[in-house]
Amino acid sequence: MTAKTPHRAAITVCVMLATIMQALDTTIANVALPYMQGSLSASQDQINWVLTSYIVAAAIMTPPTGWLAGRFGRKRLFLVAVVGFTVASILCAIATSLPQIVLYRLLQGVFGASLVPLSQAVLLDIYPREQQGSAMAMWGVGVMVGPILGPTLGGWLTEHYDWRWVFYINLPIGILTFIGLSTFLSETARNAAAKLDWFGFGMLSLAIGALQMMLDRGEQLDWFSSIEIITEATVSAVAFYLFLVHSFTAKNPFVPLRLFRDRNFATGIGFIFVVGIILLATLALLTPFLQTLMGYPVVTAGLVLAPRGVGTMLAMLVVGRLVGRVDARLLILSGLSLTTLALWQMTHFTQDVSQGALIESGFIQGAGLGLIFVPLSTNTFGTLAPADRAQGTGLFSLMRNLGSSIGISVVFSLLTSETQVNHADLATRITPFNRLLQAPPFDHFWNPATLAGRAALDAELTRQATLIGYLDAFKLMLIVSVLAMPLVLLLRKPRSAAPDPHAAAAAMD
Repeated sequence: MTAKTPHRAAITVCVMLATIMQALDTTIANVALPYMQGSLSASQDQINWVLTSYIVAAAIMTPPTGWLAGRFGRKRLFLVAVVGFTVASILCAIATSLPQIVLYRLLQGVFGASLVPLSQAVLLDIYPREQQGSAMAMWGVGVMVGPILGPTLGGWLTEHYDWRWVFYINLPIGILTFIGLSTFLSETARNAAAKLDWFGFGMLSLAIGALQMMLDRGEQLDWFSSIEIITEATVSAVAFYLFLVHSFTAKNPFVPLRLFRDRNFATGIGFIFVVGIILLATLALLTPFLQTLMGYPVVTAGLVLAPRGVGTMLAMLVVGRLVGRVDARLLILSGLSLTTLALWQMTHFTQDVSQGALIESGFIQGAGLGLIFVPLSTNTFGTLAPADRAQGTGLFSLMRNLGSSIGISVVFSLLTSETQVNHADLATRITPFNRLLQAPPFDHFWNPATLAGRAALDAELTRQATLIGYLDAFKLMLIVSVLAMPLVLLLRKPRSAAPDPHAAAAAMD
C-alpha cells in the first residue's frame, strides 16, 4: 500500500514545511524577547510568559493528537492545525499588548502541538519499511535543525527588520503547506464512535501543565522556597498519580498501555527524552555563553552555532542510507560517542576559546545527534502496529519536549547556584596578602583599596565564577550522555517483514 502512494514527494515536502515551521518557533522568538519587552512595556518576568504560554499549550495538546486524528481524520486535523498555527502567528505579529501576545502564543501552541507528530505519522505511512530510514532522516532535519537555526534566523530578522518578523515568516510557509496538503494528502478513515477518556486527558494535561509552569518559573522564584512552585509540584504529582491509577484500571485509557509492551517503543521514548535534554539544554547554555562571556553580537553568536545544524543535516543524510544496512544500535552508540566527545571538549572551554574550537565541538555534537535521531525514530516505530502510530508519535514528541524543558531548567538552576558558590569561593582568596594583586598591572586595575578597583575585581570574579558554572553544566550533560549508552542494549532490531495484521487489528479494538 505504501509503495503505491501517489504524490509521495509532494507530500514529503509539505509535511517537512510543517515540521520546520513548528520547530523553528520553539527557539526563534527567544532572542527577540528583549525587543518585545520594550515594545510591549513588559517586565522581565512578564515577557517570559510569551515563551511559557506556548510551551505549556503545546505540551498539553500533544498527547491527544492520536485521538483527534482518528476521530476527525488525519488530513482534516493537519489542515486545521496549519491554518490555526499560521493565523495565530499573524496575530502574534500584530499584537499591541502583553495579554494579546500571550493569548495568541497560547493559540499557536494549541494548534502547533500536532504538526510534528502528524508529520512523522504521515511519513511512516507513505514510505515502505525499507525506505523509512531515509524518510525519518528528512523529517529529522526539520525537527533537529529548526531549533538550532532558530536563534540565528530570529537574531537576523530582529536586528535588520523588527521582532514581529519572527512571526510573519510563518505566513508564506503556512500557505504553501496548506495548499500542498489540500491537494496531495489523502484522508484517513475516521472512527466517529471513538470516545476520548476525558478524565485521563484532564489529569495528564494538568500534570504536564503544572510541571511546565514549575520548570519555567522555578529559577525566577527560587524553586521550593516559593509557595507557587510547591503548589505546582504538588498538583503535578497528584494529577500524574491519578492518571497512572486511572490508566491501569480504565477499560479504554487515554494512553493505551499496550504501547509500552513494545520494548522498542518504550526504550525509544526514554532515549528521545535524553536527546531532548542534550539538544536544547546545551544550545540554551551556549547562546548566553557566547553573548555574555565571549561578548559576541547576536548574529555572530548565531553564525558560530550554525555548524551544529550543518553537522546534524549531513549526518542525517548519510545515516538515512545506512539504516537497514547497518545495525541501528551501532549507529545510535556511535552518535552518543560523538556527542560525548563534543561535550568533553566543551568542559575545557575558557573565556579565550577560539571560534574554531567552538565550531568544531558544535559540528561534532550536531553530527552525533544526527546519527542518533534517524535510527532511533526508525527503531522506535519499527515494531509498533500502524494503528498506534499517531498515538505513538504524539508521545514521542511529548517526551522530547519534556526532556528539553527539564534539561533547560536543571542546567540553568545549576548555572545560577554554581556561579554563586564559585564566586564566594574565589572571593576568599582575595586578601591584601595575595601577591598577584600586588604585581603590576593588577595592582592598578584590581586595587582592593579603591572603589573602581573593587568593582573591577568583583566583575572579574563574576566572570570566572560564571565560566566555572557553565563548565559544571557541560559536565552534567556529559554524564547524561554517558549514562544513556546502556539503553542501546534494550533495543532490538525490527523485523523486516510487514507488521502482523492481527496485531494491527487488535490495536484498533
